[in-house]
Amino acid sequence: MSEVVLPQGFSLEPLHRNHQRRLFDCGQREVNDWLHTKALQHQDKRLSATKVLLNRDIAIAGFYTLATGQVDFGDLPSELARKLPRRALPVAILAWLGVSVTCQGQKLGDLLLAKALRDCYEAGQTFAFVAVILDCVDDRAKAFYRRWDFAELPGNPYRLFLSSQTLRAMMTSPAR
Repeated sequence: MSEVVLPQGFSLEPLHRNHQRRLFDCGQREVNDWLHTKALQHQDKRLSATKVLLNRDIAIAGFYTLATGQVDFGDLPSELARKLPRRALPVAILAWLGVSVTCQGQKLGDLLLAKALRDCYEAGQTFAFVAVILDCVDDRAKAFYRRWDFAELPGNPYRLFLSSQTLRAMMTSPAR
């Protein structure tokens, strides 16, 4: 996957206090609430990092939040876990991703996911992890992530993963 290029008039930057978080609406109450009330607090506490996509009017068109975590080797599919130690394993977490209802249908979700995965890949060059994990809020979100080769974790159909090997293949192939 080549470098992620933002559409003209858009910029991506770390979330800060001056961003108008409360005006963001992606149509999902949970996702809105995260950005409105928790994202900055978690970022200040170094629990996660949120990047916002700003449009020409400096309004938040979309965002994603990344964090690190662990998953028990037994929660991973056997083909991924079989060569790994039997303990908690490091993972990158795509905690949240949302696109404003006013910007939906413009492929900004794909762009934000591509950028989030690029950030994970680059971080993985310094801090290793076995997979990128995420939790889907609904079937529509699940279908979106499945298009990007995310697979279900056994026993939890709304928790998806992308192995670090698959991520590496995505990032080192010429195009997606």
